Amino acid sequence: MHNILVCDDDRDIVAALKIYLSGGEYRVFEAYNGAEAVEAVRKNDIHLVLMDIMMPELDGIAATAAIRRESNAPIILLTAKSESSDKVLGLNVGADDYITKPFDPVEVLARVKSQLRRYTLLGAKPETAPERGIYTVGGVTLNEDAKSVTVDGESVSLTPLEFNILQLLIRSPGRIYSSSQIYELVWNENSLGAETSVAVHIRHLRQKIEINPSEPRYLKVVWGLGYKMEDLRHEKE
Repeated sequence: MHNILVCDDDRDIVAALKIYLSGGEYRVFEAYNGAEAVEAVRKNDIHLVLMDIMMPELDGIAATAAIRRESNAPIILLTAKSESSDKVLGLNVGADDYITKPFDPVEVLARVKSQLRRYTLLGAKPETAPERGIYTVGGVTLNEDAKSVTVDGESVSLTPLEFNILQLLIRSPGRIYSSSQIYELVWNENSLGAETSVAVHIRHLRQKIEINPSEPRYLKVVWGLGYKMEDLRHEKE
C-alpha cells in the first residue's frame, strides 16, 4: 500500500481526492497548508504528494522546495489555469507534474499511478533489483542497480524524473534527443507541450551535476535539435 499526502486549503477538494484514491490501494494523509504538508512528510513514509499551489502559511511552491530537501517522493501540483508561471516555478524547485483544476478523477488516478510506478523503479532501490550497468561520463557516474548518481565522487540526490532523464542521456553519450523524444521516453506520455517541462527538468538537473550550470560541461543543448550528454569518455586520450 502506498501512502499519499493530499494537501489543499479547500477541505472539499481534499475530501474529493480522498474519495478518488480510496479502495484499499492507497492510504491517504491530509494537510491543509504547506507547513502541515512538510511536517507530514517528515513524520510519515509518504510515497507521493498531491498539493495545491495557493495556500496560507506556506504556499505549494515553498512547500515543494522544503519537501524536496526531505524526500524524493513524487510531487504533483494542483493548479488553476491562471497559474501557468507557477507551474514552471514548481517544476523548477522539484515538482514532478501538475494537474489543472477542475480535474478529472480518471486523470488524477492515471497520473498518480504513473508517478508511483516511476518512483518505485527509480526513486527507491527495490529489495531485489536486477543487475544493471554503471555509466560514467567525465566525473558523473550513474549506477542503475543502486539508483545512485555521483559527481566527482560526491553523492547527488535526484528526483525520479531527473534520474530517468540522466539515465537516458548518459547511456548514449553524444546522441541528441529532442524534447519530444525525452518526454515520450521518460514521461511515457504524448509529447504535446513537452518543451517547457523538459527544459525545466534539464535546468534543475544541471544545477545538481554541473559546476557552472550556465556553462554546462555535461548536459548540452544543441539548438533547434535537442539535448545530449557530452561524450567525454576519451577526453584524456
